Amino acid sequence: MACTSTAGRRTPSMACTSTAGRDDDDKHTTPPGAARTSRTPLNRVYIITSHLASPISPRFTAIMASEDSAAPVVVDDCRGVLLVYSDGAVVRRDGPGFATPVRDDGTVEWKDAEFDAPRGLGLRLYRPRQRNQLLPVFFYYHGGGFCIGSRTWPNCQNYCLRLAAELGAVVVAPDYRLAPENRLPAAIDDGAAALLWLASQAGPAGDTWLTEAADFTRVFISGDSAGGTIAHHLAVRFGSAAGRSELGNVRVRGYVQLMPFFGGTERTRSEAECPDDAFLNRPLNDRYWRLSLPPGATVDHPASNPFGPDSPALEAVELAPTLVVVGGRDILRDRAVDYAARLRAMGKPVGVREFEGQQHGFFTIDPWSDASAELMRALKRFIHTDGRFD
Repeated sequence: MACTSTAGRRTPSMACTSTAGRDDDDKHTTPPGAARTSRTPLNRVYIITSHLASPISPRFTAIMASEDSAAPVVVDDCRGVLLVYSDGAVVRRDGPGFATPVRDDGTVEWKDAEFDAPRGLGLRLYRPRQRNQLLPVFFYYHGGGFCIGSRTWPNCQNYCLRLAAELGAVVVAPDYRLAPENRLPAAIDDGAAALLWLASQAGPAGDTWLTEAADFTRVFISGDSAGGTIAHHLAVRFGSAAGRSELGNVRVRGYVQLMPFFGGTERTRSEAECPDDAFLNRPLNDRYWRLSLPPGATVDHPASNPFGPDSPALEAVELAPTLVVVGGRDILRDRAVDYAARLRAMGKPVGVREFEGQQHGFFTIDPWSDASAELMRALKRFIHTDGRFD
């Protein structure tokens, strides 16, 4: 294991070396405001790029045929936030260009905590300043195709501030390891670790800031996009007697999957008809899977396809009430609707709330839109009725 540096912080990575101090001929390929954070041999990039079902681009083939190029070039670009170079270097920016300013009116207080010290993983806790009783706990795992995103990004901060204020809940927003430096199931494992951290706080030794506000018997797990996929895997892991015993005094009352990031080798209609100018389009969707799944895996891998050939059977999972939120214009719409329908056919308590005309991640892109307000009302009803969605 070597290391990756992100905004001055060094975190574990796979087979990488620091690129600080490279000569001027190399520096011009790194965009302003970004730092080249890891480097792997060229054949490592081939693994990153080649295992998706979609063909390798001619541009990448040309790069592979000319290893003595004058300077590395970008072979994968995730919104300009994550860049993967032909020499294996990984470049991360501090935040997205589409973020909005934080709007904090002071009605919610928050603080950061660490839940996995060896990996330097933290979470952000929110609670309303005014409260007269213990409040339900609402987990929120951010999205980003398992490749980008952070609890500290303004769009995540705005959404969580509104969740805490309008739901009247303690909100827990964990980070998790990102790909391609840390491929799946790393993010899923970190999601479980954050929930187990909460269980460790549900006792006399817990953080007073949390214990004086949180009702550990009323916990709800939510996530958007990749975070919704994490929520699914947590439901499977903790949806058994053995899984529930891991959580001690914590009781999960429900799950909310916000436009979950599921995949499969067979295209759905919403994927096939997704326009190129969509916020999440086919090329970006495929790129996220190519960078995040284990080398050689297809999108039928259990981490991405809950009904893939090697995925665990879900019939025996004791699923808490689950609300699946979809957008009418989202590339992932059909997979989410199919997911809910299959679970309902198994007798699971699953409801679907579709927002017509809305694109992927509308509630974090604009947390104050009319559609976002409608979503907040649906979430508030869900958690304050212990999982009713009808």
